[in-house]
Amino acid sequence: MSGVREVRVGAVGESRSGVPSGEPEASRGVGWSVRRKEQVVLRLLRGESLDLLARESGQPAGRIAGWWEEFLAAGREGLKSRPVLEGGRRLVEAQRKVGELQLVVDILRALLEKKGHPQSPRRSR
Repeated sequence: MSGVREVRVGAVGESRSGVPSGEPEASRGVGWSVRRKEQVVLRLLRGESLDLLARESGQPAGRIAGWWEEFLAAGREGLKSRPVLEGGRRLVEAQRKVGELQLVVDILRALLEKKGHPQSPRRSR
């Protein structure tokens, strides 16, 4: 794992991915699928040399290091969130539906008021 810790890029004038900001989009890895990037990053995490991966993939080492940093950051975010239980999912869906229905009610009330129909008295809770 010591090889992985050596991968730190962030020179001035580079984007987060390690690519100089003025470089054309076509040369910034457009066309590389998420799966291909993932395979390269996983090889790096397993201890393969960054230089070797850069030569084999034809991508600059800084770009690969950027993928690695983004991969780790996303992994950290995934660990922060707690899994939503099934009951929680149903509650969120029910709250969304209530919000939609309230919006419909508000629209209908506004239309009735516009046509001159008085609103029905609201029930007290």
